[in-house]
Amino acid sequence: MKRYLCLILGLLSVLTICSCGNASKNETGTPLDFTVVPADDLPKELLQILETKKAAAFSLTYTDGNFLYIAIGAGKQPTGGYSYQIHGLWLADNVIVIDTELLGPSTDEQAHKVASYPFVVVKLEHRDEPVVFK
Repeated sequence: MKRYLCLILGLLSVLTICSCGNASKNETGTPLDFTVVPADDLPKELLQILETKKAAAFSLTYTDGNFLYIAIGAGKQPTGGYSYQIHGLWLADNVIVIDTELLGPSTDEQAHKVASYPFVVVKLEHRDEPVVFK
C-alpha cells in the first residue's frame, strides 16, 4: 500500500509541474501537442510494464493504435518529492525528441522518508517516428 501511495504522490508532483501542454522548447523542430497522463488513466498493459521496470531508470514508448505514450522513469529514489519537468517535445529530422529533467525534493519541502519511483508519461496522437530521449 505504501508503494502505491508513493507512486500517487510522485505522480501528483509531476502533474503540478507539467500539467497538460504544448512543447515549449523548439530545438530546430516542430513542437508537438501532448498531455501528461496520470497513472489512473494509463492503459492497463502499460501500467503493468511500468510496474516491472520501475526499480531501475527507464525510457520507453507504448502505443495502443490511437495514441503514442512516452514514459520515463528515474528508478528507485531514497525519498519522495521527486518529479519530472518536460522542457520540450518536438519533431525533428524524422524523430520525436523529448527533453525532460528529474527534479529532486525542494529544500523547503520535507521529503517523505519512504522510497519512491518517480516517472512521467506523456500521450500524443499516434506517430510512427522513433523517439529520442534527452
